[in-house]
Amino acid sequence: MKKLFQTIKNIWSIEDLRARIITTLSLLLVYRLGSYVVLPGVDSAALEAVNANKAGGGLLDLINIFAGGAFSRASIFALGIMPYISASIVIQLLGMAIPYFQRLQKEGESGRRKINQITRVLTIAITGFQAPGYIASQITNNPGVVVDPGPLWWFSTVLLLTTGTIFVMWIGERITEKGIGNGISLLIMIGIIAGLPSAFVFEFSSRFSVGGVGGPIAMLIEIAFLLLVTIVSILLVQGTRRIPVQYAKRIVGNKQYGGVRQYIPLKVNAAGVMPIIFAQAIMFVPVTVASFGEGGAASNWVLSVFSNPNGFGYNLTFFLMIVAFTYFYTAVTVNPNQMADEMKRNGGFIPGIKPGKRTAEFIDNVLSRITLPGSIFLGMVAILPAFAALAGVNQAFSYFYGGTSLLIMVGVILDTLQQIESHLLMRHYDGLMKSGRIKGRSNAGIGMAG
Repeated sequence: MKKLFQTIKNIWSIEDLRARIITTLSLLLVYRLGSYVVLPGVDSAALEAVNANKAGGGLLDLINIFAGGAFSRASIFALGIMPYISASIVIQLLGMAIPYFQRLQKEGESGRRKINQITRVLTIAITGFQAPGYIASQITNNPGVVVDPGPLWWFSTVLLLTTGTIFVMWIGERITEKGIGNGISLLIMIGIIAGLPSAFVFEFSSRFSVGGVGGPIAMLIEIAFLLLVTIVSILLVQGTRRIPVQYAKRIVGNKQYGGVRQYIPLKVNAAGVMPIIFAQAIMFVPVTVASFGEGGAASNWVLSVFSNPNGFGYNLTFFLMIVAFTYFYTAVTVNPNQMADEMKRNGGFIPGIKPGKRTAEFIDNVLSRITLPGSIFLGMVAILPAFAALAGVNQAFSYFYGGTSLLIMVGVILDTLQQIESHLLMRHYDGLMKSGRIKGRSNAGIGMAG
């Protein structure tokens, strides 16, 4: 306990780190306050009554968790950061297929700024498409929620929702630039955490109420299983496969350089939580498109399959997309050829492997072998909430049993703690862990904010 207080004192004594933490907390507070600002013309009491009568467990509940409750409240931040995530996915895909975007990715800082600008413009376009669908499916189809749903109200509401998403995107980028941690990741995490206390209280009261099923034994089992899944998620995020690298001896003046063995840590889950975010964003698309339909057989089938996160069809599609996106994002973020070239330039080589092309092929083969079980395991953890719900856990609380919510929280918290620890170690303070440095996801972050 004494070491904990000393660590907090050390963190607060670093002026730059203190300013970054205060900036981050202030911007997150603005985001949370904005999620309670209801769109003009919407009767919040009537909307709350409508939501209370709705059956839970749909995909929209998951969207609402991501948005920190802003989605169900018809807030100006109702669409949250998801349009930006969708735009980032599109840009990443274009970077794999379009030569222009491939050139931008290789141009360094100038190319990154250009890509960020294109992503922002695409975010506005996607929000302009999603906003009418949100209004039609969640607001205007409920009588009494909107006083006067005329053309002017529609235009102003679409404009407000688009502006809200742009402002949220700006908050995320400012946190990344001026705060601590990845801004987009933190915005998603804070939305998820906001729903955890109420979900836990509801689950606790349902177990201990008169006529409740299971009682304290069931609650203890649920908590124990939640801790187990959390530990497994941490292992998934931090697991690495170390490749030995030998450096040749070099004598410069009177000093000897090299001649030591180091390791390349290849992460079992190099993509972090990005495959889940990508897959989740894509899963929103069919529901959004079907909401524009006229209620035909195809639209009803799409809504029935993709609006039920506990259904077989939804979870199978979700699992396969996570596996595919894990391979895709790993291929985008980890470049074996670049790693091999850097080793060759620095006089390094993998024992028994010829430098250059053979080294790149070896790293690629190892990466492919560890990515397969990593992607399958990631997909299994992602669909665990469906099994928790089937086992009788409350729907809102089941989202924290693995899945998107837990992995995002674990990944983002580790990333943020890693940045804080870097600031401490850079100024010769002790780190946050006795046993060694926090690994986190050094390449990670959910968002692609500039």
